[in-house]
Amino acid sequence: MKSIILGILSSLFFASTFVLNRQMDLFGGDWVFSASLRYIFTLPILLILLYGRNNIKKVISEIKSNFKEWFIWSNVGFVLFYAPLTFAGDYGPSWLIAGTWQITIIAGILVTPLFYSMVENNGNLEKVRNKIPKKSLFISAIILFGIILMQYSRITSVSTNDLIFGFLPVIVAAFSYPLGNRKTMEISGGKLTTFQRIFGMTLCSMPAWILLLIYGLLRSGIPNNNQIMQSFIVALFSGIIATWLFFKATDIVRKDMKKLAAVESTQSGEIVFSVLGEIILLGGALPDIFAIFGLLVVIFGMIIHSIHSARTNG
Repeated sequence: MKSIILGILSSLFFASTFVLNRQMDLFGGDWVFSASLRYIFTLPILLILLYGRNNIKKVISEIKSNFKEWFIWSNVGFVLFYAPLTFAGDYGPSWLIAGTWQITIIAGILVTPLFYSMVENNGNLEKVRNKIPKKSLFISAIILFGIILMQYSRITSVSTNDLIFGFLPVIVAAFSYPLGNRKTMEISGGKLTTFQRIFGMTLCSMPAWILLLIYGLLRSGIPNNNQIMQSFIVALFSGIIATWLFFKATDIVRKDMKKLAAVESTQSGEIVFSVLGEIILLGGALPDIFAIFGLLVVIFGMIIHSIHSARTNG
């Protein structure tokens, strides 16, 4: 249950990403800056948090021991996650992006067979490919159905162009995030703390963010003060607090695919918090009857996931 609570809290802070990115776009900010500045601001914050006690040295040592894997999966988990997500923000409101992003709940389950577990057989440890947890997939499908209901009436009012460019990049992000997260968990093997793993992934993806920032400067010039400040807030809320909460939750249950699926399903809370954030901060419209019913279905699915996770624990 602790992992579920951490997951829900992380979805609250992650929701700030969708709302603030949309606000920056409405004020004329370039998505390239929204993406790159978040991680560039995140790095010094992590350096401060990890200063001393050989924390940074330990991370560097782990990266050196398996540089290729760290570099590939850090860029998958962070760059192929956040760059497409911010790009999509130019083509749709925060509720649409956050709603589409919830496909990551299903994506996290579908990538399960790409990973292995060590199972004891006749006194020997064997590497066995993980199977898709069918009950977890079914429960996640219920949550996804609720999200579709929430988006139904609004999707019909969005142009085809905005729907495509606000949808396809988010699909890439939805698969990249759980894949990168799980792969770096596998590579580190529990030897790093949650903050250390986030720092390692941020460090390995930094060349891509710097190149993206340079591209943005050449294309749009220096970002305005409003975008710089809001990017810093996103870095703090989403890059540090939300990422730590979510990675900590997944670290707790990393050896149990059913519980891991339950934790990943808590990210559906983002759509709830994004809708509220858009109404309060951006003056968005109140949810209609479809959205309210869909919201109830999402909450129901999250409760069922929590109960299922608790039963497998007990």
